[in-house]
Amino acid sequence: MADLLTAQDLVWLDGGIATELQRAGLPVRAPWWTTWALNGEPSRRILRDVHARYVEAGATVITANTFRCNLRALRPLGLDRAGLAWMVHAAVGIAEAARAAGGSRVGVQIAGSMAPVADCYRPDLVPPDDELRLEHSWLATELMRSGVDFVLIETMNSAREARIALEQVHAADGRAWVSFVCAPGARLLSGEKLADAASAVEGDGAESVLVNCTTMNDTETALRVLRDVCSVPVGAYPNIEERSGIPADERVDHYISPSVGPDEFADRVAAWWQDFPLAILGGCCGTTPEHLSAARDRLVPASNQ
Repeated sequence: MADLLTAQDLVWLDGGIATELQRAGLPVRAPWWTTWALNGEPSRRILRDVHARYVEAGATVITANTFRCNLRALRPLGLDRAGLAWMVHAAVGIAEAARAAGGSRVGVQIAGSMAPVADCYRPDLVPPDDELRLEHSWLATELMRSGVDFVLIETMNSAREARIALEQVHAADGRAWVSFVCAPGARLLSGEKLADAASAVEGDGAESVLVNCTTMNDTETALRVLRDVCSVPVGAYPNIEERSGIPADERVDHYISPSVGPDEFADRVAAWWQDFPLAILGGCCGTTPEHLSAARDRLVPASNQ
């Protein structure tokens, strides 16, 4: 992973996994959410194809489908008798298969996704520290056992949980990037200042600090803060779903079209690349392989693709 962040080239993250699963017709709803794609070979093939299309679009990093593979999310599924860790290993194995299939793209790395254990949009539900340590320790350990290249601690809505998740990845001998979901004004959903949270996780050893699942406008505001306070590489992967008329925290079990097309997305991230010393770019909810491909075409010379 160090080579990714020390190279002169941008690191390209993949895009919205849930978006592409819904676009392919798979359900993304409670209690399974995106882990439904790990059930049975037909849905696994769909997930593998999603990863493969992001590789083909130019992703340097693909994210294993472990966003909902923490103990709190898995236990209600009734899988205890078979064990729960197999879900983590299955998700990473599918990403590895997609990477292997994209032989024309060399150097693609796999990140294990680690999300808030309760709800990424509900900082009021963040549990006590001892529960966070137990649950993040379990997932960090299984991600390391599964062979991910590093952990992407993402969509964090409080500095407290982000720091504990990072602590547990390090305890499992892993390496991590940390990404926050932000409200207007460069604040976490908890109300904390992004500047304070970013400085805290950098001090704790995060190898990169990012902002994700945040609107394009609020992402730009957040990037100005990261530029000023971080010495580690910074990045962004925004939410571009067209959610007009849909409450911000409402779960919708159908495909939501993007608010911007690939060309407009490419224009926006190209401007960010000019304005901020970004090392990492990608997309969150609403982004597709077409968005990633357009952005890479805009920023990467054809000779380097």
